[in-house]
Amino acid sequence: MKIVNGFDLMKFAQSHGLLLPAFNTTNMEMTYAIVKGLNQANLPGYVQISSNNLRLSNPAAIAYLTADAMRNSDVPVALHLDHGKSYEDVKACVDAGFTSIMIDASSLPFEENIKEVRRATEYCHFYGIPVEAELGALRGKEEDIVNEADCKTDPGMVADFVERTGCDLLAVSVGNVHGLDIQPKVDLPLLEEISKVSPVPLVMHGGSGIPFETVQQARKYNLIKINYGSDLRRAFVSTFGRTYEKNHNHASVIELSIEAVDNVAAKVAELVKVINA
Repeated sequence: MKIVNGFDLMKFAQSHGLLLPAFNTTNMEMTYAIVKGLNQANLPGYVQISSNNLRLSNPAAIAYLTADAMRNSDVPVALHLDHGKSYEDVKACVDAGFTSIMIDASSLPFEENIKEVRRATEYCHFYGIPVEAELGALRGKEEDIVNEADCKTDPGMVADFVERTGCDLLAVSVGNVHGLDIQPKVDLPLLEEISKVSPVPLVMHGGSGIPFETVQQARKYNLIKINYGSDLRRAFVSTFGRTYEKNHNHASVIELSIEAVDNVAAKVAELVKVINA
């Protein structure tokens, strides 16, 4: 199966009553593991990479690796830019074959956020690619430890923001956090309030720290996508760490990489199944 268009993936999820996980990759092994895990679970989702993590790679390389991983895939998977830092990053990813885009201008004042998102939306929509925007958070690098409890999304701004930007998904701040070192305090009543006024489906970042019971509740409020990064990185890094602690002279990169792929794939399969239970 080839990489799926983001609009088609959302329609598939909505028609089947599914919540889409978006798993952050950094390299070849993580990319293969994500697709492998989704296929093990026989459930759809996203491979995604942030602008920050593209420092180690480039959009064309990630698009190639994802397409290669998808050769034997039987489930729909889209390729998403997570926390796109700039219009230039958006263009580079679209041109490389990404099928879903996030432009994160949430650190800017409201009007400037709208302007930047609108610019990205016009480019992406020309190619039939959906755009995710963020309203309410202060910073947008997915591996930062960011407490968003004091910068929650204002429901009164949502409809205006979506209409003026033309975005297709809205990432919201409802007490969720990035990273695993801060305890999230998800405000479900606020999420419900936002869902009533948002013309587009909602996205929640920082899924790794959110209890599954909370995610199950959040699904009721037009949540279509939830991001996971830290859980996968921990599964990957710990594979090497455990072996090193046992034997400082162990240096078989290929064996450990294959083991890491299997461990990350297992975590992907576990997460996508439990959020859709």
